[in-house]
Amino acid sequence: MRDQPVVRSREITVPRTARYAVLGADASVADELWLVCHGYGQLASRFIRRFGVLDNGRRLVVAPEALSRFYLSGGTGPHSDGDKVGASWMTREGRDAEIADQVTYLDLVRERELGGSERAGLRVVALGFSQGAATVCRWAARTATPPDDVVLWGSGVPADLFEAEGRAGLARATITIVVGASDPIADDGRVAAHTRQLDAAGLSYHLVRFDGGHEIDGRVLRDIAANLSAPH
Repeated sequence: MRDQPVVRSREITVPRTARYAVLGADASVADELWLVCHGYGQLASRFIRRFGVLDNGRRLVVAPEALSRFYLSGGTGPHSDGDKVGASWMTREGRDAEIADQVTYLDLVRERELGGSERAGLRVVALGFSQGAATVCRWAARTATPPDDVVLWGSGVPADLFEAEGRAGLARATITIVVGASDPIADDGRVAAHTRQLDAAGLSYHLVRFDGGHEIDGRVLRDIAANLSAPH
């Protein structure tokens, strides 16, 4: 019987092209930058349309697109132009490298849109929907320039950020968690368990509930944005 081959895993960093969508004010006049990360199987150009309600002439909304695209329809055979495409932020494979790449990616998008300089008084909000919530949390916890606010819609803080270093990084921002009453992914039991985790970790947060499902609700989004913008 032949011995099993010895397989060695190696990594290499390569340049690649990333895509993101923008709407709203130019960075030179914006009072707020919203960095919004879509959910599993979505694309930035479609996802960002949900944020049109924020376009008041003083907000810039930027939606990075996850780097791993795949076909949502059409089976495993040849695909046609009509087959839908979505994107995913990560899987468990190469997890640490994926997270590091996401942090670098979002840092570069922010730098690109702001021209490499932060204007005094500019408010930065990072919003993650569903799978994108973990992405914005990890970015907020690790980046050298944390956002003022983190909004997690239809999901929560990933378990790895309850540890000391991650918790301290994330605590630099104000956290808002948004949950639809009929959201099957964030039902009452899961929300209650997650809030207990947040309380035990000493992370402060605001919990917003609304009548809806696993979706971005424009009215609720507008209300949250107004509350974040209001003087405290």
